[in-house]
Amino acid sequence: MYVCVCNALTDRQLRSRAASAESVAALYRAMAVRPACGKCVPSMRTFLQPSQQQAAARTPLECASKG
Repeated sequence: MYVCVCNALTDRQLRSRAASAESVAALYRAMAVRPACGKCVPSMRTFLQPSQQQAAARTPLECASKG
């Protein structure tokens, strides 16, 4: 399914890059595109949420092991 019509980005493409992106802007950069109309931004945030939650869950453990 197309998520960003302006840049012809599909959900499959976004899922493959979302794990390495920390923000919507980083996801745009990873896809080598720029935002046009911005209507896809809320949808792109939903792709980032799972990876951001996993990173937040790892942070306390990493801090405890370094202490």
